[in-house]
Amino acid sequence: MSNFDYSCTAPELATLQSLLNGTAGDFLCNKLQAVSDRLSATSRAVDSTYLLFSAFLVFSMQLGFAMLCAGSVRAKNTVNIMLTNVLDAAAGGIFYYLFGFAFAFGRGKHSNGFIGHYFFGLTEVPNEEYQYDYAYFLYQWAFAIAAAGITSGSIAERTQFVAYLIYSSILTGFVYPVVSHWVWSPDGWLSASNASGLLFGSGVYDFAGSGVVHMVGGIAGFWGAVIEGPRIGRYNKEGKPNGMRGHSATLVVLGTFLLWFGWYGFNPGSFAKILVPYGAGGGSYVDGQWTAIGRTAVTTTLAGCSAALTTLFGRRLLTGHWNVLDVCNGLLGGFAAITGGCSIVDPWAAILCGFVSAWVLIGFNILAGKMNYDDPLEAAQLHGGCGAWGIIFTALFAKEEYVLQAYGLLPNGKSSRPYGLFMGGDGSLLAAHVIQIIVITGWVTATMAPVFYVLHRFKLLRVSAADEMAGMDVTRHGGGAYVYYDSEGDKHIHPSGFMMKDSRNMTEFPHKNNYRNGAEDDGDDTL
Repeated sequence: MSNFDYSCTAPELATLQSLLNGTAGDFLCNKLQAVSDRLSATSRAVDSTYLLFSAFLVFSMQLGFAMLCAGSVRAKNTVNIMLTNVLDAAAGGIFYYLFGFAFAFGRGKHSNGFIGHYFFGLTEVPNEEYQYDYAYFLYQWAFAIAAAGITSGSIAERTQFVAYLIYSSILTGFVYPVVSHWVWSPDGWLSASNASGLLFGSGVYDFAGSGVVHMVGGIAGFWGAVIEGPRIGRYNKEGKPNGMRGHSATLVVLGTFLLWFGWYGFNPGSFAKILVPYGAGGGSYVDGQWTAIGRTAVTTTLAGCSAALTTLFGRRLLTGHWNVLDVCNGLLGGFAAITGGCSIVDPWAAILCGFVSAWVLIGFNILAGKMNYDDPLEAAQLHGGCGAWGIIFTALFAKEEYVLQAYGLLPNGKSSRPYGLFMGGDGSLLAAHVIQIIVITGWVTATMAPVFYVLHRFKLLRVSAADEMAGMDVTRHGGGAYVYYDSEGDKHIHPSGFMMKDSRNMTEFPHKNNYRNGAEDDGDDTL
């Protein structure tokens, strides 16, 4: 029923007819019904507009991913990584439309907790019974391609183009939708809204996807990078890492700010509706979903800020440098961690979440170096590691009041729900969240590791050593992202690339000639 239902009930109509003549009572009730219908339609329009705006924000994160990835790789692979980001969205759109949405949110008479199997190709959408419309599909598609974008960063600079198309289609069309069905569909076996039974009496509180999105993308990227192996020259003969810095800190920072902006659609937008008053009185100025959405934006902000500052000083202690690239990754790690519990924790807890997530990322990066693991964007460590911490954090700090606002009463009608262990709750929520981490890790490993292994066995995963050394922009895409000109107008490097004027003489950049000679550079391509 609408929150703005002013139609007459049968007792109210009888009272009116007793006070007025029957015709007048009917007339007044009809007018009230018309007002109620109009207010209900307005409420739906406001909520749909809010969801569409949030979808647009989440989609803008693809531009952030593209800029972050482009800046984090060497100049000779810029076109390649940007093209993969475009095709993550394009291929993901087709496959999520055909299969992914149905696997994730398909509901009907014979629904099950593992996978949906209705609404293929958006048949029967819009759907009044389950309140699915096109805005909801668009929002969920934006989430799906975000998971694929995470994975592309882990295997950058050495992966064949066909491999990107294959894994992206499988991830967005099948692997990711199954996990989102488990957690976000009311039929899912991990769902906090499953009327047929909740895991440990609570289900999983993964509001915007620390596990569903970030762990899925991070673990898939981990297996791709492990099976593919490190980039040529990333580690020396003694197994010590060589520096392979991305070519543009400017693009990294730009991408980070774009992702930060988009996260305000990712986390607050996951409420899906904004015009929802809390309480029987219709909601006061501060007693409605609009306030919960504002609080969610605040917790998101504080977690990222805390993580950025912690990374800044933590890396300073470890390396002696103030590194903007490390700070950007730390910031994003804080966002990935708070995503799961953003709507159900206090702002002070979000600061703690970001602080710990920074050390989680630093620790995983140290471990990756010891294991000779190569992830150009630290995507597996950031999204997989910080996402897992975010799931644990939510189970420890979820506040009962906020849990009821975000998830409502239990399906059995009880007036309370399990909440965070450190906030006075029992351990049932923590147990459910540990299970979530285990099953997501197992599912993505069981599906994506074989995909990457088969691509590897059929020589469809990694480019040749010669192509990798020369750079895929020239060998695979017909030209580089940049063309350099000296002060006399002589053309240098990649004649078919985009033009960039350089007022300095080419002799100041001797390493650029390495591209023409096909030699491996030292990774310091910063413009």
